[in-house]
Amino acid sequence: MKVKDIIRDLEKWAPPYLQESYDNSGLIVGREDWNTDGVIVALDCTEEVIDEAIEKDISLIVMHHPIVFNGLKRFNGSTYVERVVMKAIKNDIAIYAIHTNLDNVHWGVNAKIIELLGLGKHKILNPMKNSLKKISSLCSKHSRRIC
Repeated sequence: MKVKDIIRDLEKWAPPYLQESYDNSGLIVGREDWNTDGVIVALDCTEEVIDEAIEKDISLIVMHHPIVFNGLKRFNGSTYVERVVMKAIKNDIAIYAIHTNLDNVHWGVNAKIIELLGLGKHKILNPMKNSLKKISSLCSKHSRRIC
């Protein structure tokens, strides 16, 4: 399976246009045409997560929080972010973040938290402009499994 196949499915679930303007979701390290035999899913991509991917020979990490929010000016390993990115590149490990776009979908992170707390019905308090129109359009273009 290719990294792009997994990204395609993730983005059907939580489309990139739903991410906030300050966010850095998407493919942060690696290439879409790389092969992968598995995926590690994590809240944050730490050095330990990279080490696990290396140990298990997995070439894709999907995380919620982007490892890079702002541009990196140096790659000398002085911060954990630099070390994670450097180790991922050295070991051909792709890193994909699905952050605020997953927070902003009606059936995403917050819906799961509500479900786990047993709170019942819920609604989006501050929907993104035109998001419902975009979701409706997306549903008509793709299979019903995402809607």
